[in-house]
Amino acid sequence: MEHMHESHAGHEGHEGHGNHQAHGSHHEHAHGAGGSVSWGMAARATLHCLTGCAIGEVLGMIIGTALGWGNAQTMILAIVLAFFFGYALTLRGVLTAGVDLRTAIRVALAADTLSIAVMELIDNGVIALWPGAMDAHLSEPLFWIVLAIALAAAFVITTPVNKWMIGRGKGHAVVHRYHH
Repeated sequence: MEHMHESHAGHEGHEGHGNHQAHGSHHEHAHGAGGSVSWGMAARATLHCLTGCAIGEVLGMIIGTALGWGNAQTMILAIVLAFFFGYALTLRGVLTAGVDLRTAIRVALAADTLSIAVMELIDNGVIALWPGAMDAHLSEPLFWIVLAIALAAAFVITTPVNKWMIGRGKGHAVVHRYHH
């Protein structure tokens, strides 16, 4: 759900806003603060986080394997990179809207931390508990099959979390305030 300021009755961008705070509360309501949030919006927010997480997970596993690291070190690296890339994708979008770096970082942290944390817990939990998955190499089909199942499970479980957060004006609802 793209938000365009021109769609506000009589408003064009931020110019001419006599009461910006009133605009902010209307804007928050339009993005679900206390209102109804569609499953599609929640799924798009989750897919956004999942993209960054998947990039970080795979890159972390490739680096850890290439360096001959053990499972624990590789998993830690994969989690750190999942957070990094999850935040980076949000930062890119918010910075493109002209927001300063400090504000953009705060927005990314507010928008993605819980979503990425839940996603990583589920994703890594599936991988850790799946027999043989932790020892599967990147060249083995088991690695990629379990990773796909783990990411799918993370998506399914995290989508309701994002729906709940957006409905309360949190999570990706924070990012939508900066989309122009």
